[in-house]
Amino acid sequence: MKISTVIHNICSRYFGGIKVVFNRIYWKSRLSHFGKSIIVKPLRIEGENIFIGDNVYIQYKTWLEARPLTGEKEAYLEIQDGCVIGNFNEIYATKRIILEKDVLTADRVYISDNLHGYENPNIPIVRQPIVQNGDEVRIGEGSWLGVGVAVVGASIGKHCVIGANAVVTKEIPDFCVAVGIPAKIIKRYDFEAGCWRKTNPDGTFK
Repeated sequence: MKISTVIHNICSRYFGGIKVVFNRIYWKSRLSHFGKSIIVKPLRIEGENIFIGDNVYIQYKTWLEARPLTGEKEAYLEIQDGCVIGNFNEIYATKRIILEKDVLTADRVYISDNLHGYENPNIPIVRQPIVQNGDEVRIGEGSWLGVGVAVVGASIGKHCVIGANAVVTKEIPDFCVAVGIPAKIIKRYDFEAGCWRKTNPDGTFK
């Protein structure tokens, strides 16, 4: 191996390690909790009540926010240990959003517990208030949200797969595959049979 290559590798590890240390020091000072994790060049992070556990990897240009814009006493966003958040995600809590351990999101995923008001047709939507959409949004442990998924005021169970570009507006139980707009269950794990089986939209096996 060339000496220049060896020097390059050593410098990469050394300066990369320093970068990680400063990244953690910075976010520990900004957030309510920041474990041994990495945030890569976020688009925006706002709100003190943001909890990020250990071994969380938040990729490029993601937007995290926890602000009580709907009149709640506080807003809270929690991303638990082992989660991997894709590029260009937006996770916006006005009351409470929790991503449990080992959740994986692909790029351009949107998760919120609120909606923009549009009830008054005489007022431009941009001037109408943000409306709370449920008490809590929870993404269950070990679930995977595909590219372009939107989760709006609904919870998803553990070990679920949500197909690309699905829009989740109603609760998805544990161990389900859901796709479409609005998202509907198409498969569920059958523990008795030991395999994934096709279902009706209500989750009952075909």
